[in-house]
Amino acid sequence: MAKYAFRNLIYNWLLVGIFLNSCNGQPRKTTDASKPIPTVIKNFKSAALAPDFDTTLVSQYIRSIFQDSKGNLWFGTIAEGVVRYDQKTLTYFSNPDGFINNTVYAINEDKDGNMWFGTDQGVYKYNGKTFKNYSQKDGLNHLDITRKGILVDKSGAIWVGTHGGVYQYDPAADSTGGQPFSLFKELPPINVAGIMEDRSGNIWFASSNKGVFRFDRKTIVNFNEKEGLGENYAGGITQDKAGNMWFTMKNGICKFDGKSFTEYTAKDGLGGTEFWGLIIEQSGIIWITARGSTTRFDPSVPLPNPKAFTAFTVADGLNCCVQSMYQDRSGNMWWGTGQGLYRFDGKRFYQVKKKGPW
Repeated sequence: MAKYAFRNLIYNWLLVGIFLNSCNGQPRKTTDASKPIPTVIKNFKSAALAPDFDTTLVSQYIRSIFQDSKGNLWFGTIAEGVVRYDQKTLTYFSNPDGFINNTVYAINEDKDGNMWFGTDQGVYKYNGKTFKNYSQKDGLNHLDITRKGILVDKSGAIWVGTHGGVYQYDPAADSTGGQPFSLFKELPPINVAGIMEDRSGNIWFASSNKGVFRFDRKTIVNFNEKEGLGENYAGGITQDKAGNMWFTMKNGICKFDGKSFTEYTAKDGLGGTEFWGLIIEQSGIIWITARGSTTRFDPSVPLPNPKAFTAFTVADGLNCCVQSMYQDRSGNMWWGTGQGLYRFDGKRFYQVKKKGPW
């Protein structure tokens, strides 16, 4: 991965040189998904420092996926900034548009329609025209924003998770020249792996080192290994329609019904090792990503039953290094990997490139 990241970095610096005059926050390049790649991109194939990765991909590494209120899909990448797909064209936003760093780990939208991007160089807000960066000077003492590390809760408040704790955004301070971000001191300095709000309004913080924390707007409760959350590792976090909370662990996943934890591991049918993320479809199907495999789990099937779990590997069309999962409002599932963007046709995974199939 480091090799490709370095090549991508070279590629982007070449793009910076060409598009240096485009520094006002407007799109770096727009690609019609149904037309050939622009000539300027083709020319790089014969350049002395030309990248040898597949330039027909939406991007090599897709770390985050999000759909905004207008229906646009956004893809956060490594080394290529963020990509917007408006159902017709792909628009790439990168260094010339205001990104100090081109790696995007988290994406969300606030109630005013501003887009928020979490990177390893702080947070960016995009108002549709320009980008604004928030860093140490703005109160973010930790600049490395984590995957799924930006939450806009039901009240409109913005939460940002980092490798050193959680921060809250104050729009009033931002508008008056004050310091807009402050540390949420009710939490210890955790390595945040995800933030979400449940249907009751509780805010959940998953960490990779101290379990899960629940904030009911008054008090903090920590669930860790002693309470059944195995190994204090919670990389993924979500809630099902019945209100159960689900978390990933190093050796599997677990369900929390409000009183007790139920664990599911490879012995039950999960594929792979070192479990990373999970998502629950609108249908209730649960997808779990892990090293070497991605598993489809139907929790409605009573266990033990091998039909409850379907483990997919590279042989089923999906690159094993899944880095993000997302379901759009039409019900389509998307997978971001270390080898581009993927969809699922019900049996196999297929790759979505710049020209589709979308």
